[in-house]
Amino acid sequence: MWDNSRMTTRLFWILVALGALCAALAGLLVAAKLDSSRPVLASGTWLPDPRPIAEFHLIDSRGRSFTRAALLGHPTLVYFGFTHCPDECPDTLAALARVKQQVSLPGLQVLFVTVDPQRDTPTVLAAFLEHFDPTFLGLTGDPAEIRRLAANLGIAIDRINLPGGGYDFDHTMAILLFDPRAREVGVFTPPFDVRHLAQSLRRVAPELRAAA
Repeated sequence: MWDNSRMTTRLFWILVALGALCAALAGLLVAAKLDSSRPVLASGTWLPDPRPIAEFHLIDSRGRSFTRAALLGHPTLVYFGFTHCPDECPDTLAALARVKQQVSLPGLQVLFVTVDPQRDTPTVLAAFLEHFDPTFLGLTGDPAEIRRLAANLGIAIDRINLPGGGYDFDHTMAILLFDPRAREVGVFTPPFDVRHLAQSLRRVAPELRAAA
């Protein structure tokens, strides 16, 4: 009788464990289904919730005022850097130029926001970006406004003073993706592979068009 009772108890706990396992598996399947409803970027992250960008006031490389309103109606890739950057910034802009050529995404604009407005005037930015793609826009302006925008977008900027009075910058290496409603929807992180970036943009193109 004691053996039967022990066997019954053991069977009970086995069934409880199986039930818990089935519930856990069901939860994983539901989670996977939910995750699959969001695009998976080959070299970055599609944000769970779009992040609206706060208002800002800068000047573009054509000498025009550039505010949040200029982001509306366009899918936009944003990259922070500076024209005196020795390699990372030129390499990234070259990659973005190739991506823009490979992806058929109407209205796509690429913005290069300088972290060095002291040297990067609109004229300097225009001449620099001409080497990569004449449609790229540079943004410059008040240093405090640039730092406020960068902080709002999670971009760190650190000025490094060099011997002899020169200076350099460390900054977050990321490409930010905005939808046509001026909302940040994706982040690409290095290394920036042209094929992966293009693949990701093609994958999210329907979401970007739907937000227009």
